[in-house]
Amino acid sequence: MREAVAVRTSRSRTELTFQTFHNPVRVTPLYHASLLIEEGNKAFYIDPATPASFAGLPPADVILITDTSSGHLDRQAISAITTPGTEIIGPIAVVEAIGKGHALANGETTNLFGWFISAVPMYNMRRGPSPGQVYHQKGRGNGYVLTYGSKSFYISGETEAIPEMLALKGIDIAFVCTDSRYAMSPEEAAKTVKAFRPEIVIPYAYGDSDPRVFARDLNGTGIDVRLVEWYPTAR
Repeated sequence: MREAVAVRTSRSRTELTFQTFHNPVRVTPLYHASLLIEEGNKAFYIDPATPASFAGLPPADVILITDTSSGHLDRQAISAITTPGTEIIGPIAVVEAIGKGHALANGETTNLFGWFISAVPMYNMRRGPSPGQVYHQKGRGNGYVLTYGSKSFYISGETEAIPEMLALKGIDIAFVCTDSRYAMSPEEAAKTVKAFRPEIVIPYAYGDSDPRVFARDLNGTGIDVRLVEWYPTAR
């Protein structure tokens, strides 16, 4: 039986709620690749970056950053939600760029506030700014698998259909980038999702690509596709 996912508007934002064996987990899309995950009184931010607004949102207990590019690493946004107790986690390149935080390389794990956090690869195999170059080199950035209670959440970051993504197992909720320019086209992303079969998938960081194409290509697979507005001020 598919899990019922509560969807409501909170703080003038869309909020998704997922039930677990412990506290419910609330996920709020902010903008592009930025999202907020809340459980109990803990707030986890993924790639906080402008033009996302953080007004009225809680300070960060944990900030997870996937890459060094400006849509993912934004010092001003990080400062806006950081307190002295905030834990910042990112790949080595991110920690070196901001001069603080806990470096987590691909394949490494940590545990914070009852959440198991695993850094997984995200990279390009063929897309790049010029021949022989790629936008995201292997090992530079992180995707993340976050596990709490009975639920696992996959945050892909800007990645193509890499073997490590195809081999994922046991993912309940997946946030998959469907940006044709920097990651995967909606059609490529749908084919990839069919391989690792999360229970629920939410296309994100899709830029000018159409997430409805992604949803169409997964129609009839039994995978629950949730379309969420990630660009409320731009569309």
